[in-house]
Formats: sequence, C-alpha cells, structure tokens
Amino acid sequence: HHRRAFPTISGGLEELEWGGQYQWRRGGEFHLFNPDTVFRLQHSTRTGREEIFREYSKLVNDQAEHFATLRGLMTFKSDRKPIPIEKVEPVEAIFPRFATGAMSFGSISAEAHETLAIAMNRIGGKSNTGEGGEDPRRFTPDANGDLRRSAIKQVASGRFGVTSQYLVNADEIQIKMAQGAKPGEGGQLPGHKVWPWIAKVRYSTPGVALISPPPHHDIYSIEDLAQLIHDLKNANPRARISVKLVSEVGVGTVAAGVSKAKSDVVLISGHDGGTGASPLTSLKHAGGPWELGLAETQQTLVANQLRDRIVVQTDGQMKTGRDVVVAALLGAEEYGFATAPLVVMGCIMMRVCHLDTCPVGIATQNPHLREKFTGQADHVVNFFTFVAQEIR
Repeated sequence: HHRRAFPTISGGLEELEWGGQYQWRRGGEFHLFNPDTVFRLQHSTRTGREEIFREYSKLVNDQAEHFATLRGLMTFKSDRKPIPIEKVEPVEAIFPRFATGAMSFGSISAEAHETLAIAMNRIGGKSNTGEGGEDPRRFTPDANGDLRRSAIKQVASGRFGVTSQYLVNADEIQIKMAQGAKPGEGGQLPGHKVWPWIAKVRYSTPGVALISPPPHHDIYSIEDLAQLIHDLKNANPRARISVKLVSEVGVGTVAAGVSKAKSDVVLISGHDGGTGASPLTSLKHAGGPWELGLAETQQTLVANQLRDRIVVQTDGQMKTGRDVVVAALLGAEEYGFATAPLVVMGCIMMRVCHLDTCPVGIATQNPHLREKFTGQADHVVNFFTFVAQEIR
C-alpha cells in the first residue's frame, strides 16, 4: 500500500496513480462508458447502422462480470413463449414513453439543449429544460416545422427562469425535489458558466454562481407540496405535474405522499446520473440505484391502492433497451435518458462539465468551444429508434 501511495519516478519526484475512479483510465476502474462503447454508440447513431448499435448494446448489457450495476446481475425469467415481433407495439408507440433528463440551459450549451428538444419533438417524446429556464424565442416553431420548445419545464428550489410564460408553454411541469447524483444538496451552476445570455434567461447576474437551495423554502410537508401542485395546475391546466424524487431508503413512502398530493407523475432518479457539478464525495457516496427505489415505490403504491393514480418514471444511466425492460418489470412506465443522448451528440466523457472547457461544445457556454459542436437531431432520433427496436 505504501508503494502504491508513494511511487518514486525518475527525478526523485513522487506521483500518485490516477486510478480512474472519475475519468476513464486504461487499466483503471471499469466504466460503462469507455472508448469502446462511446465509439460504437456514436458511430451507429451517426451512420444509422443498427448492427453497430447492437455491438454497443451487447458491450453494455454484458456487464454482470464487472458488477457495474444492479440490473447487470439480473436475468429475465419467463414461462411464456416469445411472441412474433409484429405483435409488439411499434416504435412509434414506444417513443412517447421516452424523455431526456433534466439538463439545464447553462449546464449545457444552447446548441446541445435545442438539438435534444428538436429530436424529442420529432419523435413525440419529451425533452426537459432542467432548472435553468428557457429562452422564449424557442416557444415558436422554426420555418421548417421543427420545435425547439422543451415539453417538460422544471421548477426547482432556485426557481431560475420560472415565469408565467415559461409555465404555460409546458406539456409537463416537473417539481425537482432532488438530483440523483447528490440528493439533499441542491443544484449549482459555477459562476464561470453564467455568461450574460444565461443570466438573462435565469434573471440573475453574469459571473455569479447560482446555487439552488437543498430544500424548497415553501415545501416542508406533503401538504406544502400539494399546495404547489395545485398552484401549478392552475397556472397551466393542460400540463401534467411531475415530482422528481431520488432513489433512497423510504422513497416509496414519499412517492405515496406525492400521489396523495395529486401529482400526475413521480420520477425515481438513480444515484448514477451524471450531474456534472456534483462534488466527488457525492458522486461516489450519495443516493441509491433506481432499481431499489423503483421496486420500493411500485410495491408501496400497490399496497396502498395508489398505483392507478400516478405514472411512474425512472432515470439514471439508462443506456440500452434492456435497461428499459428491467425498469418496466420493476414498475416504471416512462424512461429518462440523459448521458447517452449527450454521447450521441458528441460527448467524449472528458469530465470537465463543471469547468466550462468542454472540447466538443456540449457542456460549455464558451462561443469558441460551442463552434465545435457537431451533434444533430437526426443522430438522437436514431438512438431512440435503436433503443425502441431493442425493446421490441
């Protein structure tokens, strides 16, 4: 152990091993997104070649030997014979069950944020604004018919960018109680990512870090949550109301309360979501797998005769159709993807989301770096098509 901690290199200097816990390193800790999987995912979605996507999917799904996820340890057990694929729902019927994760305009660039929205609107899924508001110019369709408006508008504890116009332009309004990677810590956008156009949408000051408090200061009980749900339903009677919870011990009880508060949707978010500004300690040691939280939520809602009153959604490092099927068997009806669509748009997992130096123009506001963005809505559509086909 002493030699590993204090290896001597030429010149007499001492250097610690990288280890690869956070960033992928050859010979380091295993990551599901590694050069092999990232290359195959990007290559398949950019060329539209489903056979390469199947290679990517096999690499991710054969993960039990690495003990990377709980679902990797599970196998399907059925006494029923397979049915012809013609009798399975078509991909067009599966698309509306897909959503993208809550990634704010500010955490990612306008180009990345709008590409996700266009792709999800094309297939009938839902993109999520995250907690940073949305530029009102996106509420009107482009000349070619594409719509840059995110269907899900998030209301977080900081209320950044939340206006009447923002709320009425939503198909779903999501109350964010916590984030999967760092439950109980609130959100944070570092000051160097708050460029003037970000500050304008968030009604804040350029260059000043934006911290969302850990609690909503108007929610200290289920009754308070019910009041906010009621207020949001009055602000936009057409929109579904969703509450985002994090997988942890006892989340089923909270989900039952959310159902009684007349929310339309409850989202159970897993601990391995990729929130870019999370402290390292939280990334590794906070939250729980969505598999456990989802199973607890399903069983609690069923036991209390509440399951038919609410839609259950889950997210947290969903990568393949197999992940979706496992989630469906554990009780979920809708499924959120966030990191995978970013990889499709060009993310190479540099892990500098919090530094504003993303070299592929996704997790940065720097105009020079944003010019390097190469993602297209078609690539994201290809990804969701491949996932839906794998589910079938």
